[in-house]
Amino acid sequence: MTSKIQDSIAAAPRRRSSTEADPHGLRRRGVLFVLSSPSGAGKSTIARKLLADDPSLEMSVSATTRSPRPGEVDGKDYHFVDLATFKDMVSDNQFLEWAHVFDHRYGTPRAAVEEMLSEGRDVLFDIDWQGAQQLHQIAGGDVVRVFILPPSMIELERRLRGRATDADDVIDRRMARAQGEIAHWDGYDYVLVNDDADSCFTKVRTILQAERLKRSRQTGLIGFIRKLGNMEI
Repeated sequence: MTSKIQDSIAAAPRRRSSTEADPHGLRRRGVLFVLSSPSGAGKSTIARKLLADDPSLEMSVSATTRSPRPGEVDGKDYHFVDLATFKDMVSDNQFLEWAHVFDHRYGTPRAAVEEMLSEGRDVLFDIDWQGAQQLHQIAGGDVVRVFILPPSMIELERRLRGRATDADDVIDRRMARAQGEIAHWDGYDYVLVNDDADSCFTKVRTILQAERLKRSRQTGLIGFIRKLGNMEI
């Protein structure tokens, strides 16, 4: 099963690299861009809008032990694996991060993300606070963490019920979990309130664009400056 995951990662179509439009050879390291929120607060919607808007951004595809939902495709939405395979991957240190959520396990395969990062490609993560914390501990300055809050808990529950995909007891569990997730807001670099999806998306896109331009990510900047004036830096 692990080889199946690796094969599907290798066969996935590549989006345009961030370095392809770099006429000055400045080069940069990629950004590991994390979106987190309680279920129903809008992170998945914003993630889809980011991917549609930005051809150089790629989604990190997690492995999970839960069953596919209607319309989900193995290798595109998730890598669906059994519990034994997931445990083997944990033992083999194949995950950058993993977490146990609502009776299922989710994890980010390490190899694909490290390859994209080294090539200057940006990777989008739709993960919870536990995953964001683990990822930051491992990847440090490559990680940018954005937490999205609902405008109110009443509105959050209204959105969850409006999706009509979960039973009442599941919604109750999601609401209870939301309180714990929101308590970790201070572990993020940016915190936004999603009271309007389009406005929140614009702010998230602006954060990503600004983070890409940080001097610390411009690995070719010193060489470029040397060439400008034959200067020794």
